[in-house]
Amino acid sequence: MMKGEDSEEIEIDLGDSDESDDYIDREEPQPLWKAPPVLEEEENIHTSALVEISDTKPLLNIRDPRGINDCLKVNFEDVIAEPVSVRSGDRVWIWSHALFEVSRVWIYRIVTVLLAIPMSIISGILFAILSCLHIWMVRPCIRCIFVGTQWLQSLWSIVLDIIVRPFFMSAGRCCGGFSIHLAKE
Repeated sequence: MMKGEDSEEIEIDLGDSDESDDYIDREEPQPLWKAPPVLEEEENIHTSALVEISDTKPLLNIRDPRGINDCLKVNFEDVIAEPVSVRSGDRVWIWSHALFEVSRVWIYRIVTVLLAIPMSIISGILFAILSCLHIWMVRPCIRCIFVGTQWLQSLWSIVLDIIVRPFFMSAGRCCGGFSIHLAKE
């Protein structure tokens, strides 16, 4: 067969080249483990009425709405970076990057399964106990003290109105007559 106008030439990139300018004009492709989740599947999930009115459902998409953990946004290039003068092979760099990302994600997931569930249970129990104590013990005691000392609050406001306020009003009027002028010599 002769090469004619109908034949097409196909170029296959194996990622071995040292060309660093490949992704300047176009966006770098995302690895498979960094691909964003498909939103269509999440919308079609059948949930009960209790889950639909839950307070936690909006938090599933935005897990750090206040940006508390911005300092933990670490990329491979933030940890490992080769200078121009010393370089390893391209395959070593690619595999190092892939293993770093995969190990970072999976170790985090494993540790959160082991620690997050018990910590959330302990935090929930602690918050429930503190809320119960505040609602049923602390706040009623404070209200009882306020009711019992209402006469003291009235007496204190009378003392402030009769003695303290006139003293500070007259001191303010006396000092209000002073004026300071600054001049350069």
